[in-house]
Amino acid sequence: MHDIRFIRENPQAFDAALAKRGLEPLAADLLAADEVRRAAATRLQEAQNRRNEASKLIGQAMAKGDKETAEALKAEVSDLKDVLPALEETGRAADRQLDDLLAAIPNLPADDVPEGADENDNVEVSRWGAQPQFDFTPREHADIAPALGMDFETGAMISGARFTFLRGGMARLHRALAQFMLDKQTGENGYLECAPPLLVRGESLYGTGQLPKFAEDNFRTTDDRWLIPTAEVSLTNAVREQIIDDLSQPIRMTALTPCFRSEAGAAGKDTRGFIRQHQFEKVELVSICREGDAANEHEHMVKSAEGVLEALGLPYRKVLLCTGDMGFGARRTYDLEVWLPGQGAYREISSVSWCGEFQARRMNARYRPEGKKKTAFVHTLNGSGLAVGRTLVAVIENYQQADGSVAVPDVLLPYMGGVTKLEPVA
Repeated sequence: MHDIRFIRENPQAFDAALAKRGLEPLAADLLAADEVRRAAATRLQEAQNRRNEASKLIGQAMAKGDKETAEALKAEVSDLKDVLPALEETGRAADRQLDDLLAAIPNLPADDVPEGADENDNVEVSRWGAQPQFDFTPREHADIAPALGMDFETGAMISGARFTFLRGGMARLHRALAQFMLDKQTGENGYLECAPPLLVRGESLYGTGQLPKFAEDNFRTTDDRWLIPTAEVSLTNAVREQIIDDLSQPIRMTALTPCFRSEAGAAGKDTRGFIRQHQFEKVELVSICREGDAANEHEHMVKSAEGVLEALGLPYRKVLLCTGDMGFGARRTYDLEVWLPGQGAYREISSVSWCGEFQARRMNARYRPEGKKKTAFVHTLNGSGLAVGRTLVAVIENYQQADGSVAVPDVLLPYMGGVTKLEPVA
C-alpha cells in the first residue's frame, strides 16, 4: 500500500517511479479521490461539531428559560442526527474508493533497480560453480525421473494436470532436501523454525499483496479461506496489526510448507515435468526489520539461499530483476537461477525480495523506534530458501548418470538412510 501523503507531496516523483514499471501516471486520479475523501471527512466533522455544540447550547437555553431557542436547537440536533449516518457512509465510501485505487498499484522500485520490460532486461550479477560435463548427452528430469519414482501419470489420474506422485527413493530424496534446507536455515543463518497455518483469511493475502489483484492465482475454500501460495503469507502476517517494542535485531522466520497455486497466468508454461505444479513444497524465509537494516538483511537472505545451492554443488547465477519482471510487492528482487543440464539453461529456483513498507502498510505492522514517541512501519523481506521441487529437479539433472541413475549429493547422505544412489526400477 502506498502513503497518500507521499503522493500529495511528491506526485511527479510517484508517477516517474510508476513509469519505470511501465504504468501510466496515476497521481492525479489518486489525489482527486483523496480530495473527495478529505472533503467528506470535513463535512462529517463539521456536522458532528455542530451537533455537539448545539447539544450544549440546549442546556444553556433551558437554564435561561429560553424555550423557543431550546426547541429550535433540539430540532437542529434531530436533523443532524438524521444526516450524520449518510455523511458517515459517504466518508466510508470515499475511503474505500481511495483504498481500492491504492491497493491495485504495485510497489515503487528502488533507485538501483534496472529499467526494463521483461526477463530479457534482467541484469546478471554473478555466477557460481562449474557446469557439469558429461560423457553422454544429459537428459531432462522428465525423461529420467519416472523410472526413479516420479510418477506423473498417477498424480494426474488422482488430481489432474500439474500434480505428481512421488514414490520410494524419489520421495525420500525430496524429503531429504526439505529437511536439509530447514536445518541449514535454522542452524546456520539465524531463522526461527515455524509451523504456520496453510489456510488463511483474505485479510492475510491482502496484507502481503496477493489480494485483490491476484485472486485467480490462488485456491479458495467454500468457507472463504485461502490455501497459501507461499508461507510468506502466514509468516509475514504474524506481525500484522502489531507494534513491536524492540526491533533492534531483525525477526527472521522460516517454514517448510506445502504451497498451492492455480497457475492461472501460466497456461502452456512448463506443462511437462515437475517444475510448475499446483502443489509443491518450499522452505520460505521471511524477515521483519527496521528501514536502516533492510539493505543488509536483503543481502543476508540472498546469501542464505545461495548457501543451500553451494552446499549441494549446484551451479547457479544471481540476477537482479528489472522493473518489468519484478513482483507486485517488491522494491528490489534478486533471483537465483540454477543450471539444468538437460534443458541447457538456467531456471529460477529462488526469488528474494525487499518490500520496504509496502506490506507493512497493508497489515498495519509497526515498531517503536528507540528514543522516539512515534511508531514507524516495519520493512518486510521474503525469499525461497529453496523451492524443494525445483531443487529436486536440479539434483536429478546435475547428478544424473549414464545408466539412468542419480547420485545423491554428499550433504544429503545423512538424511537418506544409507541410500547413495537412485536407480531405475524395471
